[in-house]
Amino acid sequence: MSEEMKIPYKIYLTEDEMPKDWYNVRADMKKKPAPLLNPGTGQPMTAAELEGVFCKELVEQELDETNRFIPIPDEIRDFYKMYRPSPLVRAYCLEKKLGTPAKIYYKFEGNNTSGSHKLNSAIAQAYYAKKQGLKGVTTETGAGQWGTALSMACSYFDLDCKVYMVKVSYEQKPFRREVMRTYGASVTPSPSMTTEVGRKILAEHPGTTGSLGCAISEAVEDAVTHEGYRYVLGSVLNQVLLHQSVIGCETKAALDKYGIKPDMIIGCAGGGSNLGGLISPFMGEKLRGEADYDIVAVEPASCPSLTRGVYAYDFCDTGKVCPLAKMYTLGSGFIPSPNHAGGLRYHGMSPVLSELYDQGMMRAVSVEQTSVFEAAEMFARVEGILPAPESSHAIRVAIDEALKCKETGEEKTIVFGLTGTGYFDMVAYEKFHNGEMVDFIPSDEELQASFATLPKLG
Repeated sequence: MSEEMKIPYKIYLTEDEMPKDWYNVRADMKKKPAPLLNPGTGQPMTAAELEGVFCKELVEQELDETNRFIPIPDEIRDFYKMYRPSPLVRAYCLEKKLGTPAKIYYKFEGNNTSGSHKLNSAIAQAYYAKKQGLKGVTTETGAGQWGTALSMACSYFDLDCKVYMVKVSYEQKPFRREVMRTYGASVTPSPSMTTEVGRKILAEHPGTTGSLGCAISEAVEDAVTHEGYRYVLGSVLNQVLLHQSVIGCETKAALDKYGIKPDMIIGCAGGGSNLGGLISPFMGEKLRGEADYDIVAVEPASCPSLTRGVYAYDFCDTGKVCPLAKMYTLGSGFIPSPNHAGGLRYHGMSPVLSELYDQGMMRAVSVEQTSVFEAAEMFARVEGILPAPESSHAIRVAIDEALKCKETGEEKTIVFGLTGTGYFDMVAYEKFHNGEMVDFIPSDEELQASFATLPKLG
């Protein structure tokens, strides 16, 4: 056996090697992300104000910028052991298909019933809600992966779970909806007539297919108007990136086990949960000056918050009931085209990732969905996993970078995040195979009109 082939197809950690702490990248950032602002006063949100919407201990994590490591409670770690550590896979078959000298690895997060990485934060947020003695939680979901994960977590802790699902995904993915209902969640297509903000959005945008921003507004309203409930979010927030750091910490531990140093780390980017989690320990090394990596965020060309957005304070939701966050944004009123990467259809980007991007610590590219599905199909045929449309954005760029290595002869080591499986996304695959899939890219005029609605701060 050659020296090269001594690296197994799948690198597993033992349970004892699984991370015992989440890593808080903000502790290593010299320039911290800008604080959340109260939309009424324009002042930084206090813990007391945030606790009206979020669980108390999650608020502490949201505001923590000093503790580099935060212990993972034993109850959460025990739950993680049902599906973690997840494998780091060497894509030998894809490398052979491409004829590239590049070495390609992917961290596979789809080996649980929810089908994605979202369960890592869902179980943490449900745990803190249960610990606080709440009746239940409300949330939004785009593609349905977060809603599925949260319904599983709430079922485990016997909590009520109310999910507002972006209408286009609710209609495209009925089976994902039924998995949520199987775990006891109520699922409402958003925007809906069940909330004041939903009715307002429908009046202003009749026939809209919805957006994550719309669904967030409805979920927040539901939480704050019902005693014993709090709102939980599947991406964007600092606390979510913290929980998802388990992905990156496992990835780095697996690479270190075989003395592998990546040159490039690639992740799909919607709100930032997967990308932020995957890159966290590597970014920490970069921030501390210990190592350097080419870190790449990949977003849909139809919703290009990093590559074409502006860095400004904006509402996190369409109904403008949430705090203001400084982030790369397309405007809270931006309604993306109904593309099939539902989990990436968010108008803004995590404040942490936005600040890192603004500092030049990472770069971003946008890709069109037909090319994404071409990459997804190639990957499925050679690696044996049907990838989620969201994950396939990272696959697209990993393939492109590997082909560049083929042209130049460089032997780069590429790591990307395979966030989940696409078995509930067959309508999208059907559209692609039938030649019915179209690419939509917003015009500069459309984006400028949306930017004009950004809140004006004094």
